[in-house]
Amino acid sequence: MNTLLQSLKGRLIVSCQAPVDSPMHEPAVIAAMAQAAVNQGAVGVRLDTPDHVKAVRQRLSAPIIGLWKRQVPGSEVYITPQFHHAAAIAEAGADIIAIDATLRERPGGETVESLIQQIHAQLSRLVMADVDTLEAAIAAARAGADLIGTTLYGYTAETRQFSPPGFALLTQMVEQLTVPVLCEGGISSPAMARQAIDLGAYAVVVGTAITGIDFQVKAYQSALEVGLC
Repeated sequence: MNTLLQSLKGRLIVSCQAPVDSPMHEPAVIAAMAQAAVNQGAVGVRLDTPDHVKAVRQRLSAPIIGLWKRQVPGSEVYITPQFHHAAAIAEAGADIIAIDATLRERPGGETVESLIQQIHAQLSRLVMADVDTLEAAIAAARAGADLIGTTLYGYTAETRQFSPPGFALLTQMVEQLTVPVLCEGGISSPAMARQAIDLGAYAVVVGTAITGIDFQVKAYQSALEVGLC
């Protein structure tokens, strides 16, 4: 197995992201966040946008899973939807490119399979397939994905009735796939991260519970405001 993938086994990857309207969205802040995560033992980080990947790469040698969230008219796919987005993330310094690998129609006539093939052949990068269902996971594995995450469980029309983490989906993926399966989404405590590993996750990605200050403060504030005039 690829040495990079081996370095992730059984470990924590921290997603260092922030809303675009937050002061935390500054590349220097994201880089400091990533450095703090690695200093405390995270094996790698997951980042959005070329600017953030570049800022972190200048500061860290740890593995970076990079993506670029872009809205393309007429498509619901937004995590690295097209090859030119993947190319920009690779150029910025990401080791692994994360893509939306759901069964939804992609913009520009691309497919999950063609995108993975291009990333492998032209960028020489590994691909993390973000999926929402077992069917999408199986298709991504057949298309050549190097690792597959439960990232989009609960965030698509097909799974919106469910809430992450998708432990049931994780279990099914571990049982039926031979590629590494990452648990991402809804991990809100160290105990849940441990549970994911015990269920067979190759590694765990945690974001909001560690780095989501905007979301966390809003949640606390909303709770305190209940019942106030």
